[in-house]
Amino acid sequence: MPLSPPPPGRPRLSLALALLLLVGPARPISFQLPGKARKCLREEIHRDTLVTGEYEIGAPPGSSTGPSANLKITDSAGHILYAKEDATKGKFAFTTEDYDMFEACFESKLPVGTGRMPDQLVILDMKHGVEAKNYEEIAKVEKLKPLEVELRRLEDLSESIVNDFAYMKKREEEMRDTNESTNTRVLYFSIFSMCCLIGLATWQVFYLRRFFKAKKLIE
Repeated sequence: MPLSPPPPGRPRLSLALALLLLVGPARPISFQLPGKARKCLREEIHRDTLVTGEYEIGAPPGSSTGPSANLKITDSAGHILYAKEDATKGKFAFTTEDYDMFEACFESKLPVGTGRMPDQLVILDMKHGVEAKNYEEIAKVEKLKPLEVELRRLEDLSESIVNDFAYMKKREEEMRDTNESTNTRVLYFSIFSMCCLIGLATWQVFYLRRFFKAKKLIE
């Protein structure tokens, strides 16, 4: 029995669902923060991008005091986007103004002491772009159906991918222009060096010829 072709629109929907499954939600990052230590996480983010995050710092096991650490988020220019002293648990959000490298630093305030101080557990869940948007709130405000919400999510995801490709194309063009400019400068410098060497060799020939004539070694 021959198989019937899939109905129109089915391949696109399957591709969209596969794209969502491929991207998937970002998982939180967890690491140990020793006493009086400082650990930073860096990430490059595009301009005009919403960035949200949640963090939680756990007290060391067996410690009589609670967690003690400072959190600071800055860009490459040192501008502070978020700062919290004695951070234990909280959320942050900001929108980037330009494509830049952003850094989130956790600095422990626990004293090292004479013995071994247990490390603090830091959990950071940082999202940006499509992942940072709360589509449940968007659905409530705009009264969207579940399928419309998924289509909105796919639209934002597709736009994000297109923007990423456009940025990579722009960077490739800039790098190509830089390479061409460098090659041109190297070519001109090589020609200039050759002209200098030819001029120096010619001058040496005439100088030695005059020298030998002055010594009457040649006619």
